[in-house]
Amino acid sequence: MTAVGFPHGLPEGRNRRGSDLPGREDPGHDEPGHDELGHDELGCAELDSGPSRRDEPGCVEPGCVEPGRGRAVSGPAALAAPAVASWLTALVLLGCPAVAGAAVALAATVAGAVTWVTTLTAGRRGKQPGKGLAGTAVAPGAAARIALAVFASTAVTATVTAFTVHKVTTGPVPDLARRNVTVTAEAEITDDPRIRPHQGGVSRRETAVVRARMLLVSAARERYAVDVPVVLLGPADGWRPLLPSQRVRVRGRLGPPEPGEPVAAVMLVRGPPEPIGSPSAVQRAAGVLRAGLRTASDVLPDDQRGLLPGLVVGDVSRLDEEVRLDLATAGLGHLTAVSGTNLAIVAGAVLVFGRLAGLPLALRAVVAVIAMIAFSVVARPSPSVLRALVMGTVAAVALGIGRTRDGVAALSATVLGLVVFDPGLARQWGFALSVFATGGILVLAPRWRDRLTARRMPRLLAEALAVTAAAQAAVTPLLVLMSGRLDLAAIPANLLAEPAVAPATVLGFGAAVVAPVSMDLARLLVRPAGWAVGWIIAVAQRAADLPFASAEWLGGASGVAALAAAAVAGWLVLRGRARRRLVAALSAGALLAALVAMPVVSPWPPPGWLLVVCDVGQGDALALAAGPGRAVVVDTGPQPGPADRCLRALGVRQVPLVVLTHPHLDHVGGLPGVLRRRAVGAVVVSPTRVPEGEAGRVSAQLRTARIPEWQAVPGMRWRFGPSEITVLAPEPGMASQGPGEGATSNNASVVLLVRWFDPAAAPRDRSAAQRDMPTAQRDTLAALGEVAAPGAGAEAGARPVLGPPLGPLLGAALLAGDLETEAQDALVRRGLPRVDVLKVPHHGSSRQAPAFLAATGARAALISVGAVNDYGHPAPLTLRRLRLLGMRPYRTDLSGDIALVATHNGLAVVVRGKGTRAR
Repeated sequence: MTAVGFPHGLPEGRNRRGSDLPGREDPGHDEPGHDELGHDELGCAELDSGPSRRDEPGCVEPGCVEPGRGRAVSGPAALAAPAVASWLTALVLLGCPAVAGAAVALAATVAGAVTWVTTLTAGRRGKQPGKGLAGTAVAPGAAARIALAVFASTAVTATVTAFTVHKVTTGPVPDLARRNVTVTAEAEITDDPRIRPHQGGVSRRETAVVRARMLLVSAARERYAVDVPVVLLGPADGWRPLLPSQRVRVRGRLGPPEPGEPVAAVMLVRGPPEPIGSPSAVQRAAGVLRAGLRTASDVLPDDQRGLLPGLVVGDVSRLDEEVRLDLATAGLGHLTAVSGTNLAIVAGAVLVFGRLAGLPLALRAVVAVIAMIAFSVVARPSPSVLRALVMGTVAAVALGIGRTRDGVAALSATVLGLVVFDPGLARQWGFALSVFATGGILVLAPRWRDRLTARRMPRLLAEALAVTAAAQAAVTPLLVLMSGRLDLAAIPANLLAEPAVAPATVLGFGAAVVAPVSMDLARLLVRPAGWAVGWIIAVAQRAADLPFASAEWLGGASGVAALAAAAVAGWLVLRGRARRRLVAALSAGALLAALVAMPVVSPWPPPGWLLVVCDVGQGDALALAAGPGRAVVVDTGPQPGPADRCLRALGVRQVPLVVLTHPHLDHVGGLPGVLRRRAVGAVVVSPTRVPEGEAGRVSAQLRTARIPEWQAVPGMRWRFGPSEITVLAPEPGMASQGPGEGATSNNASVVLLVRWFDPAAAPRDRSAAQRDMPTAQRDTLAALGEVAAPGAGAEAGARPVLGPPLGPLLGAALLAGDLETEAQDALVRRGLPRVDVLKVPHHGSSRQAPAFLAATGARAALISVGAVNDYGHPAPLTLRRLRLLGMRPYRTDLSGDIALVATHNGLAVVVRGKGTRAR
């Protein structure tokens, strides 16, 4: 996650003399990109990396140094050290008792007092007659002033942190949390409820995560009026329409938070919240604007309508899962985290309009601050927004009074002020990423830009490349610390995507503002914004599909140390011009190999694939070959994104048939991903609609897409390309089997026998009608012929399949859904065909009938299972049984996507590898 962008003007190597004097305005710099704030991170423009007039003889301002007195340490260095000290102090002390913070505050105060007394004493000695003022006499005083600032910031931060820790660790709420007491409470919401979808399981269960201030708590015979921060966790029902500042009554069990988390308790809420108050007028207005933007965005395609509100105001409530995955893999995830880029665009647009309206510079600065505050309320004050707002306000004030703007000093002051105001920010990744990215832009980008322009690179390109690379370099250590991942495609992806951010943000925010007045005008603004968003989505998709988009790296401190060692080694290697040219040539060769050679050496999908088990986490999703660009899909996994990515990697554009074995979320939740931008012929479902909630959602999705839904009947048969698919189970009217609703649905899974034939050796004789019929239509008619009259089909076993036999048999597979022991035994009693490959039922659970496994006669066992699951899948007992029967297990949690391919000897298994799977 990065915070990159394109400032209109990076710091130059020299000051602009004459425009820095207090109270004076230089008309020659009253233009966008100089005195305006139309750049990426507010406060980044016109930074001074060259000599200052404070170093000139005869200056009379505070902090000036006259000749012979040495150089005072001021500006960025004087503020950066206290800011870092404050951040580290809060970071450490949040995880310590309050008494530790008090002790650190006292120690820092004493150290500061000693330093101050020592500095005063040294100063008096330096002023004694006849001593003179040597250039080195003042240097200790300058260092001492920085030390004083560090001790002062440490003392203040430690004091505030101690009070914060004391507040959330003492009192009735923390005490009730330590005892896990069930209470009734009244709380005021402080941020938008975050809805998190459940990643798998039987049915769709969304969880709401809500930050709030608990104001009243009641338990048994206890009742307390309090005011402490808490986190509320509970079912999502009832939370979506609530807004910050709204008061609710909830009931649930209190528990202690994670160590170092600045909250008094975590409450597990039971049932929906009961609103007992209305949000403030400001929050109601912000909610209207956000809702207006969402409504206006409905004219866009699904992926664009979800991303535009996220890009403009951070509203990701409708963000498509596939788009989110692509953005994260491509290093563009920061675009949905509102930060300085968004604030700078809004403020820059306001300043430009203000100038066109003839407003004076000071008034324009005031209007820019008001616009940034209003935008922050609508977008919600996340850590990155707070950081950008404070920096932007500092820059706007400097603009209004005609003073220079030192970006590093502004960033340091912002960090210092925000950490003192809210020590909890010190432990938030979003705040750290925002600060590091901004620091990289301020410190590294100007130097890199100058070096690139010195090598005759066009200035605009040099500036864009320097800003993007500097921000990415600054946040990479944090990304390694967080996830152990290197985003190798982030720099080119950001270079291509960033030009579309400004038009999308300006048009989107304009649509949000005008939507309450004229929805038609808002939709008119949204349409061109959708073009910009569509470009960003296309860039993210292409970048995410690259073989080197993301690389695994060591995580934690060891990963950061390895990254630092690699950086040092790279610096040593690149010191000489000849070495740089050699490394550039080698890098170009490696890139060429990655883009050209890798798809040839290790292609995906492998040639001749017949079946692919998609790595979709804890769930099932399989693709059966049905001809070029076509596949039959059996189950879709728990989420749309992974299913869509798997089919995209296979080049599947048409799906003549989808089979959903049973309506559990981990098998049907990804259906929207299969339907996305693909022609789907029909969907076959289990006759048992348990659980009814998921079955009803599937039916609703199919009705909306106008896709026929058929119930599976044993004997149904289809042929698509080399694949012949036959339904073996469940039997019509089968009585419920299994302990509980989950087992009942599992045992009603649609069981498929898939046989593959060699089309190259198939007879060519067909009727004239079949020869003239398009392939897609011919297959659809075959499916329609099987299911047009379900009763007749059931009695006759199956209707004749269109076309002649497909040629020699290559092999067969049994796809057993989530069958458990009861249905497995029944299938064995009816007779089970022997196959080469078994898709192990129920993700390899322990409920496997040994007779069923043996009756298949399979040599390979495919297990679709998530690397992180709460069920213990696959069970060690099942794995032992498979091996004893001579089957070799292949697992998606270890091998990623698994393909079954045709060879001259029959069938073979090819695994894609975990490092290249869709994240």
